[in-house]
Amino acid sequence: MEAMHSPALADYGLLGDTRTAALVSADGGIDWLCAPTFDGDPVFGALLGGPEAGTFRAGPALPAERLIRRYRRHTATLETVWATNGGTLTLTEAMVAEVSGRLLPTTLLIRRLEADGVPVQAAVELNPRLGERHLRPRVRQGQHLVCEWGALAMSLGCSGGVRVEPGTTTVITVEPGRPVVMVLALAYTEPLVWVDPETAWDLVEADEARWLEWTSGISGDVPFREPVLRSLLTLKLLTYSPSGAPVAAPTTSLPEDPGGIRNWDYRYAWPRDASIGIAAFLGLGKDGEALNFLNWLLHASRLQRPQLPALLTLTGGHVPRERTLENWPGYMGSAPVRMGNGASHQHQLDGYGWVLDAAWNLVRQGHRLNSETWRAMRGFTDLVARRWPEPDAGIWEIRADAAHHVHSKIMGWLALDRALRIAGSHHISARRRRRWEAARSAVAADIRIRGFDTARNTYTRSYGSTDLDSALLILPVTGFESPGSARLRGTVDAVGAELSAGYPFLYRYPPGQDGLPGDEGAFLPCSFWLSQALALTGRAAEAAEMFEAVLGVAGPLGLFSEEIDPATGALLGNYPQAMTHAALVQAALALRDASLVEPVETPPVEPVETEPNPAG
Repeated sequence: MEAMHSPALADYGLLGDTRTAALVSADGGIDWLCAPTFDGDPVFGALLGGPEAGTFRAGPALPAERLIRRYRRHTATLETVWATNGGTLTLTEAMVAEVSGRLLPTTLLIRRLEADGVPVQAAVELNPRLGERHLRPRVRQGQHLVCEWGALAMSLGCSGGVRVEPGTTTVITVEPGRPVVMVLALAYTEPLVWVDPETAWDLVEADEARWLEWTSGISGDVPFREPVLRSLLTLKLLTYSPSGAPVAAPTTSLPEDPGGIRNWDYRYAWPRDASIGIAAFLGLGKDGEALNFLNWLLHASRLQRPQLPALLTLTGGHVPRERTLENWPGYMGSAPVRMGNGASHQHQLDGYGWVLDAAWNLVRQGHRLNSETWRAMRGFTDLVARRWPEPDAGIWEIRADAAHHVHSKIMGWLALDRALRIAGSHHISARRRRRWEAARSAVAADIRIRGFDTARNTYTRSYGSTDLDSALLILPVTGFESPGSARLRGTVDAVGAELSAGYPFLYRYPPGQDGLPGDEGAFLPCSFWLSQALALTGRAAEAAEMFEAVLGVAGPLGLFSEEIDPATGALLGNYPQAMTHAALVQAALALRDASLVEPVETPPVEPVETEPNPAG
């Protein structure tokens, strides 16, 4: 199949309402939006399926120079300004996150076109297509446009009497002082509520006020505060508010290897990734997000405990089986396009460590786990104590035979260690305590004997291997080795050197060692993990230098994917990626605690002595 033209990932902005999300290109095209939730069917899917998969574009009717593209400060509202003949055209757009307590549709996307200087010709293209087969809607025109696909309905209302026909491009004249507001609403198995376009912008402004209030409560002592806030806002947008489940990304099948088959569906909740994000929220005083996550996890894991699934749906169900969408060309010709994820059945020991660490961080910040949550954590810990000697799939979910991954063993140790710390203020039997302590000692001894290369002074990727693993960069935050340990410093140096993809980038593991055809890019969270590791091992100047270098490769809107092409700087993989943004926040917190970088907009504060933990 011939590859379609695809805008660069960095040219896409994220619009979200904490239930689903849209990706909008630099020319004003919404090329990805799933309904009714992140993991639903796309109604606009041009990002992966080409024009016939649907888009919703609003922008200049004629070629125009883009002057500005930015988020309004500390909000989720996106603004794009084009220069036109004698004037400008501004597109301002957002999704409304807070709809409770009012008669509003669950999904509400509002776009406003404004002209300045002279009247401007603008083009509006609405071409909704549902799902794998690009189903056309049943259309009704009345006071507003209604498109229907059975239980799913969409409406579009426009101010100023503008009428839009699906599947066509409508050219309108935007007069200075008379903006055109477009209101797109989605409803699934519920009434489709009409929102007056003339007053709809008030909803965006009210939502902006809530975002400003939310960000104002974030600790002011963190360095690089603006990118940290943008990352935290992104993590919040990627959290499914009805359940508290964070998604790894709002997209599927954006390639790690353009033109290749490394295309996976990330629109689900990984307890590991979620726990990393929760550590970021906790480190900046957002305890509510962490509590919501644990409440979701308690519900989501109830039927499979003490086993912790590698990933779950937003409501805690089984992730659909992995399947290929027929006749979808994929982004940059990268097929197959997949929905569902085959990693859902893997045993991943490291997930238990991340979850127990998140629980411990809540406890150490003054929260007491309720009896049901502590019961679940005890069950997870008992499983780790029993199963840690077994091989697992590892953090990178390689689709090959299980192995004794050193990172997984360390995270198993972390689960046992954090559970014992929690047990300092929560009841367990003396017998269970002894069993956990014995397992913690045993796994530590096993790692130090079988997972360490004495000749190179570094921990390795797996037992019996000489390969390295960038996931080992989280060692300094676990407390498994002391900050001054020669083994720890040797591992950080070895990973930074041997897995380098050219400064400041790192590969996850040696390229070509995962059994899949093609190559992948450098993994961006690993660069932030290296910055964090350097800060926590007394090399704060190097850490800050690396942090700033990685910040420099973000997209123009401050968004990161999971990977990057080290040769071209092109963002790769699903976008935006929650793990990358969470790792950014954690690295900034490590820099704060290293007391190297002066806080922005606030006076310096004295560093606080804390125990090592992945929140930085």
